[in-house]
Amino acid sequence: MLRTLIVDDEPLARLRLAQLVAEASSGGKPLARVVGEVGDAASALGWLLQHPAELVLLDVQMPGLDGPGLAARLQSLPQPPAVVFVTAHAQHALRAFELDAVDYLTKPVRRERLQAALERVVRRLDLGARAAMGAAGTAGGGAATPDPDPVIVVSERGRLQRVPLSQVLYLKAELKYVTLRTAAHSHVLDDALADLEQRLGDRFLRVHRNAIVARSAVQALERRASVEEGAEGWAVCIRPTGEWLEVSRRQAGAVRDALAAGGL
Repeated sequence: MLRTLIVDDEPLARLRLAQLVAEASSGGKPLARVVGEVGDAASALGWLLQHPAELVLLDVQMPGLDGPGLAARLQSLPQPPAVVFVTAHAQHALRAFELDAVDYLTKPVRRERLQAALERVVRRLDLGARAAMGAAGTAGGGAATPDPDPVIVVSERGRLQRVPLSQVLYLKAELKYVTLRTAAHSHVLDDALADLEQRLGDRFLRVHRNAIVARSAVQALERRASVEEGAEGWAVCIRPTGEWLEVSRRQAGAVRDALAAGGL
């Protein structure tokens, strides 16, 4: 479970958040538990120097040092916790994400939005832990053990599920969500496609501003009628599903060169 510190100068707001955290679960198991509550940034810093926490639910506007100021200070800790901002002032969202906040919730906080935020924290910490384990495995003079297949963590009907990257055919941004496609299933993610691309590595290839495909899943590259651009354009056929994904004119040259180098 995510050990969670609530930082808010309003006692009723802290009580409401604590109740919502206690109700959040995945697969019948709690996602997080509140291990501390404080009303200002100075108290939060003092608490975190004495206690471990994976997550801080942080109000933006507080007396003294505000939430973004505290978030900037937290980044200097040896093991900085993930931060989710909770505030009634949505205009601060841009600054929040500049400080690498995992999510930004507006008051009154809805139960499903907090659930989604906690799941995003779990996914980020899971990926970070795997990256750290991989780095540790290559340190020193010993022989490195083979890396396990990386995964993307998705939420399926309230249950967290790990999807190995070797099973992913493509990821496509649609409206506010990203569809992750495997041969057997489609999963919906609330992560940004650009953020996901940074985690995927060289086995995936950007083919369009809204699509990234696994190189191993590309069966053919052909010119076809383009629905989006209103004229004939390039598209890749995805195996084993037989779906066609458009390749933008901007990406066509890079896709063609990458596929040629791979022997397609």
